[in-house]
Amino acid sequence: MTVHSLSKMEQDCLLDIARRAISLAARGQRLPPLAIDSLPDRVKAPGASFVTLTEGGDLRGCVGALEAYQSLAEDVWEHAEAAAIHDYRFPPLQEPELPGVEIEISYLTPPVPLEYDTPAELLARLRPGVDGVILRDGFHRATFLPQVWEKLPDPEAFLSHLCEKMGARRDLWRQKRLQVFTYQVESFEEARR
Repeated sequence: MTVHSLSKMEQDCLLDIARRAISLAARGQRLPPLAIDSLPDRVKAPGASFVTLTEGGDLRGCVGALEAYQSLAEDVWEHAEAAAIHDYRFPPLQEPELPGVEIEISYLTPPVPLEYDTPAELLARLRPGVDGVILRDGFHRATFLPQVWEKLPDPEAFLSHLCEKMGARRDLWRQKRLQVFTYQVESFEEARR
């Protein structure tokens, strides 16, 4: 399954929503409910997203949902705020940082199970640069967006880092059969500021 392309207008609408959310969050203001009535129909439809913030090319926050449970616009609104002030890996974004922060939005397809029997088969079935990957072991779960393949192009290293992100041993994917799901994204970002 592939993501249906959003128009430039729809992408710009979502980027504006994200920018407003991080601006309010960095100023210590609570997000009001998002007024979605005047928004394009496509962004009012259910959708799952991740909002990634970078500063000087370095990750500054990334939060999202793997499955749609609200409108795409509301999903971006809430995850932009969360990426700015609730990503446990970073201190909350401060107002002076706002001009240097760049926003990327990833619009996700629904995850689908990836069937495999052996670690070698799992490696062979992965599509670097195309698939986002979710690993699940009981109640533990972690994901990497497809963009992470740019930094971790080797499938073995990709899976090892993903196990580590899940809080497990790096070689867990070799030792036991994990639940694996894949998804794709349509990603877009603000024009360079």
